[in-house]
Amino acid sequence: MTTTRRLSLAYLALTAGVAVLFALNLFWGSVSLMPGAVAAALLGRGEDALAVGIVLQLRLPRAVMVVLLGAALSAAGYLLQTFFANPIAGPFVMGVSSGAKLAVALTMVVFLQQGLLTSSATLIIAAFAGSMAAMAFVLVVARRVPRMSILVICGIMIGYICSAVTDIVVTFAQDSNIVNLHNWSMGSFSGMTWANVGAAACVVLPALAAAFLLSKPMAAYQMGESYARSVGVPVRAFSTALVLLSSLLSACVTAFAGPISFVGIAVPHLVKNLLGSAKPLYVLPGCCLGGAAFCLLCDLIARSLFAPTELSISSVTAVFGAPVVIWLLVRRQTQEGRE
Repeated sequence: MTTTRRLSLAYLALTAGVAVLFALNLFWGSVSLMPGAVAAALLGRGEDALAVGIVLQLRLPRAVMVVLLGAALSAAGYLLQTFFANPIAGPFVMGVSSGAKLAVALTMVVFLQQGLLTSSATLIIAAFAGSMAAMAFVLVVARRVPRMSILVICGIMIGYICSAVTDIVVTFAQDSNIVNLHNWSMGSFSGMTWANVGAAACVVLPALAAAFLLSKPMAAYQMGESYARSVGVPVRAFSTALVLLSSLLSACVTAFAGPISFVGIAVPHLVKNLLGSAKPLYVLPGCCLGGAAFCLLCDLIARSLFAPTELSISSVTAVFGAPVVIWLLVRRQTQEGRE
């Protein structure tokens, strides 16, 4: 099979997967709806007010948000893996998501205790600050330790510290308006509105476009910093752009849905295996489609498996994503043993 044919089939399969899972997210839930009722609601011809409200105000904005944030999380993971040259680097493992989670939790508690409401922009800014603080710690450690395994362990530790402090903040928050803070801190796509979708799109879409524009220098950077410099890539500015974009994408996800585990690690590797290519120009669009499909599947399971009880999204993504990480570690160790 030629490379072009394989890429075409892979993109077609990913696009079809996103379309099918998106439709299933509109049909299934604690209240099952017939395809005709969903189609009528989408076309503005629905006569059942309950079905129209469920589709247009609950399920549709949630599904669109899952697509946006799933693409953002997968792309962020790929950018971090490129920057650190480590296959298990990702927003959750490197502590970036946990730093954003802590900053958002503190912001929500402080604002609500003062009787103020937090806007989407405020949460995104807080999450970005928290993610950058965690990333700064990881970068400081990276300069002192030569082994990537130690760096990953440090990232995991900073993640545990941030999560522990967040849990303490949530536990002692007394304001009645912080009822959903615990659910958010576990990871959830529930309660998404069209206003949330608009705010997330204003951050995610430009960031993804910027990442795509960096595909060519990213391919050179994957060959090593020396090679990248030799072909004219401004390595320092490029590295800064990778860090900022990955942190911004991770922060946006955390601000709206809380920390979501393993998507940023597992999806890029699954996509690269499906495409049969590691070129950023091909992998980045595949990551966006793969991340959207993966999160749509996990969200469908989270809210439908034990309906009306909803599982945290991280619980489901961990079930599917953790085996991929284990496989990566085993394969890497096996390859190192052969060498």
